[in-house]
Amino acid sequence: MALVVMKQSGSLKNFEGFLYKNRKRRLYQLLNEYGKQGVELLRDATPVDTGKTATGWDYEIEVNSQGISLYWVNNNVNEGVPIAILIQYGHATRNGSYVQGVDYINPALRPLFESMAAKLWKEVS
Repeated sequence: MALVVMKQSGSLKNFEGFLYKNRKRRLYQLLNEYGKQGVELLRDATPVDTGKTATGWDYEIEVNSQGISLYWVNNNVNEGVPIAILIQYGHATRNGSYVQGVDYINPALRPLFESMAAKLWKEVS
């Protein structure tokens, strides 16, 4: 009967660091792909009047000590007010009437969120 003994000495810190950085890089790549897809979905779903809000979508990825975050942003702002939010939630007008909001963001991004959740869960588990 043969006995095989394996010993390891030293630290795996560098290897663990490599795996962590590689996983973080892959997560960033996935969020970048989903960011682009989300922009297209939001562009297509945004109600069009002038087209500024529909074409104003972009995304940002923030990496910090807490993790990685993906944000969709819209650059159509009038007097400090983001027009995409006014369309989504509604707003009062200058003459005192109210414009009802249109929930276009949530339905547009829901399938993307479901896909992201499934794929990102595989990446981190």
